[in-house]
Amino acid sequence: MITFYYHPSPNPAKVALYLEEAELPYEFAPVDTRQGDQHAPAFTAINPNAKTPALVDGDITVFDSTAILLYLAEKTGKFMPKNTPAERATMYSWLMFVATGIGPYSGQCVHFRHFAPEPKTYAVNRYDFEAWRHWNLVEAQLAKHRYMLGDAYTLVDMAVWGWARVVPFVLGGAEAWEKLPNVKRLLDEVNARPAAQRAEALKTRHAFKTEMDDAARKAMFPQNARLAG
Repeated sequence: MITFYYHPSPNPAKVALYLEEAELPYEFAPVDTRQGDQHAPAFTAINPNAKTPALVDGDITVFDSTAILLYLAEKTGKFMPKNTPAERATMYSWLMFVATGIGPYSGQCVHFRHFAPEPKTYAVNRYDFEAWRHWNLVEAQLAKHRYMLGDAYTLVDMAVWGWARVVPFVLGGAEAWEKLPNVKRLLDEVNARPAAQRAEALKTRHAFKTEMDDAARKAMFPQNARLAG
């Protein structure tokens, strides 16, 4: 049985969607990051990077959302492109683009826009610029194709969906969709899928902390302890 370590944030959402789409049975294991659960020894034994998601499949442990998506796709053979060098190369390229570009720049844009103390003008400008640059590349790809890899719905679309759900929060408001109509089209299509609705409903299965109080900031931003001295 798969155990899925989850928090209601973009990277775990990708994996939740894949598990639901592939109809894989799994046990739900909440990790409340604002309570600091990610730093508990029991969890860092699974993911030494102290981040969600993580997955245990029997005696196999996988962490990092992209690694988990690839593991599950290879395990099941579902939602993968054709097994040709050209199609797999395109898949790897866009999947890693989401992993190394969309996720980090969107995440840093959120941090500096919503949570970092002043002064932060330079940082917000940098990460807003880079987040927009990356999302515009996704928009251009989806302007040419129904899905990220063409006509077939794949794990790459699931990876994009995880972050597309929070585009207004990342980019400063719902008006962002005016510049990303094809990303919004993909988001709406995936949101309508029963698997996506089940994946979204996972956040209701645990009373995750929502307040960003001092204890939450200590758990989420441990680097700030270095400033106290």
